[in-house]
Amino acid sequence: MSDALHIAVFASGKGSNFLAILQAIEDGKIPNARVVLAISNNSDAGALSIAREHNIPAIHLSQKQFATEELFTGALMETLSRHRVNFIALAGYMKKLPAEITRTFRNRIVNIHPALLPAFGGKGMYGMHVHDAVIASKAKQSGATVHIVDEEYDHGQIVLQRAIHVEENETPESLALKVLTIEHEIYPEAIRLFAEGKVATNGKRITILSNS
Repeated sequence: MSDALHIAVFASGKGSNFLAILQAIEDGKIPNARVVLAISNNSDAGALSIAREHNIPAIHLSQKQFATEELFTGALMETLSRHRVNFIALAGYMKKLPAEITRTFRNRIVNIHPALLPAFGGKGMYGMHVHDAVIASKAKQSGATVHIVDEEYDHGQIVLQRAIHVEENETPESLALKVLTIEHEIYPEAIRLFAEGKVATNGKRITILSNS
């Protein structure tokens, strides 16, 4: 068993993936883990309300609050250190993490993306933009991907993916609902793999270890 995960969740919106993670931990589906902090760049984010309802420290931190990016990064680092965070889950966080955070938490930051990476990923590919692009391309499949975060958008190694069929009459809105359901399933599952020490990293490759 690996050391316990002390998770910080970064979110910009309503926090449905955050809630899915919390519920999985509370239901005992993710052992050896707890969320110790929620951070948002948006003071009105639903994710902060979810955190407060679960007695989790909820902090609004935005680069707009600081004169320089260095000061913002320093505040983030201090906050993560103070809460003894050793793992970060991005759950609809609409900002790129500072490089110092990515380096400090190398292979300990994950993100959920609403498509089958590497397709439909990269800068500007978030939210409904992704589903619009999938429909426009007439792709037969979409889905969700949990990946490790590095310095590039949607670039890190894939931990889990799950595909769904795109119907002929699919709309971006209907696809978004289907993909969100998948996200709520595979994100807690991916974090469980880390909590159980089943994700081995070796340079730029990761291996999912079996139960044996």
